[in-house]
Amino acid sequence: MMKAGSTTLITPRLQILTEDQKETLFLSALGVLEGTGVRVDNDEGLELLSGAGARVSPQRLVHIPSYLVEDALASAPRSIALYSRDGEPAALLEDGRVYFSSQVDSTYFFDPFNRTRRLSIREDARLGAVLCDALPNIDLVSFSSIYSDVPGNIAIRIGHKETVKNCTKPLMHGTGDFASLKAIAEMAAMVAGGWEALARRPYYVHYAEPFSPFMHTNEGVAKLLFCVEHGIPVIYTSMTLAGSSAPVTAAGNLVACMAESLSGLVIAQLKRRGAPFIFGGVPTIMDMKSMLVSYGAPELSLWAAALTEMAHYLHLPMFSTAGCTDAVAFDQQAAAESSISCLMAALSGANLVHDVGFTEAANSASLELIVATDEFISMVNCIMKGIEITPETLALDVMAQVGPGGSYLTEAHTLHNFRKNWFPRLANRDNYERWMTAGGLSLGDKANQRVLQILEEHKPKPLRPELVTELDALEKSWRRETS
Repeated sequence: MMKAGSTTLITPRLQILTEDQKETLFLSALGVLEGTGVRVDNDEGLELLSGAGARVSPQRLVHIPSYLVEDALASAPRSIALYSRDGEPAALLEDGRVYFSSQVDSTYFFDPFNRTRRLSIREDARLGAVLCDALPNIDLVSFSSIYSDVPGNIAIRIGHKETVKNCTKPLMHGTGDFASLKAIAEMAAMVAGGWEALARRPYYVHYAEPFSPFMHTNEGVAKLLFCVEHGIPVIYTSMTLAGSSAPVTAAGNLVACMAESLSGLVIAQLKRRGAPFIFGGVPTIMDMKSMLVSYGAPELSLWAAALTEMAHYLHLPMFSTAGCTDAVAFDQQAAAESSISCLMAALSGANLVHDVGFTEAANSASLELIVATDEFISMVNCIMKGIEITPETLALDVMAQVGPGGSYLTEAHTLHNFRKNWFPRLANRDNYERWMTAGGLSLGDKANQRVLQILEEHKPKPLRPELVTELDALEKSWRRETS
């Protein structure tokens, strides 16, 4: 007989903050918004805040009373559904669900065919899209579109076009300018079947951000309001650098990050109550020796986990970071930083976790790191399943049958259950001799082979030919803008 409740499956969780600490951080953020205030350089955003009761002082400085934040939290949705390119459910951003997003390109790209680092080009968007379309543990796809062979002002549009043609998964990215957001939204509406269809089943999540410390730029707010108006889920988070654009201490950094994201939430909800808004941020350090932003710092994983707890406390979907590294290439350091950060993100319960594949603190991207991290995530998922306790898993009758000194190898129970254990695709479990016989390949070598295999064999579901024709016509119009 089983005791009541003993069959419950508990998902492992990480706790960073006490309830009192969460309240202190939240109240501190409210105090910053009302006392220090934020600068708003967008006229409509300023009018929305002023009309709702915020106090506006010279230089467009806005002091936001706590009741506006509380009201915005009450109206913001607690969960946001994302869909595939074809309108199928793909992700539900809510408490307890974790999804990982790749980052397939950057300024530099590690070419998987000759394994050299070079400037990114348009073709890299297609390669990353095909790869991520095939990987089971990559849920969304993101890209930087800093292509050396495409005009800069239309590069992000090209990246979206190439990715949506070669991948059915949801897309997440920002734009360098407001015009590109409008162009991409038009393209997304075409793919989804119209503006109403895009709002009802969004496959695209837009990333916008304030400028730390405490500044909402004209274009940043314009992007936020455009997404709200058209029902496009929007991430509005900052990257607070300890000792540079935010206080050097963890608590101060978290308060600053929260204040910036929450003030964006207020603007969004004043524009349209119930607008799909994603809270979060990238609270990390600036290495005072190199003066570079660190993507592999333990502080980033720890502080992001604490920020995730605050998102749960506020009942908001959370945007976070993992699967990236400060290592300049995919090596042992990259594997360690990527896997640790993915585990921390999952244990904290972050909802949309981006940057899988970034190396060199986001200056480069590696498809091999994406493939390896896909395996790391599968290991993390195994841990996150917890331990199931049922009559079948307790196996008391099997123990009685095998008895002391027996073997479970030939038991039907073993045959029926051993496949539930995690098994690696890339990681090695052979001894030295077998490993050498198989070629003595490192994890990096195996990851490269896996990348090449997927790129050769995987055939993503194509877009309708008539839609491809429409997208090609769009690109021609973009290029005429640049001529």
